[in-house]
Amino acid sequence: MNIYVGNLPRTTDEDTVRHLFEEYGEIAEVKLLRDHYSGELRGFGFVTMPSDDEAQNAIDALNGHELEGRSLVVNKARPRREHTGGGRNNYRGGGGGGYQGGNRSRSW
Repeated sequence: MNIYVGNLPRTTDEDTVRHLFEEYGEIAEVKLLRDHYSGELRGFGFVTMPSDDEAQNAIDALNGHELEGRSLVVNKARPRREHTGGGRNNYRGGGGGGYQGGNRSRSW
């Protein structure tokens, strides 16, 4: 099961999170997300545990657990939504004409 872990202190690391969850069972992976530019922890990450029962025990025990003065948010991770692109590059409507010039009295 993939577990979301939020409200992490920015000073924590993967080893600290792994140690916290190992008490409840086998850990397949710990991944903490970092800012692309600064490298600073973004305050959340994911823990993958092969056993759903062990994962649920960890969620029940660690949700609200205090780590370095912060109350953790721990729950089953939601599946990633597929990104459709959105924004300007996904616009498929017809284009406008643009500037037509100043003199509108011309006869064609």
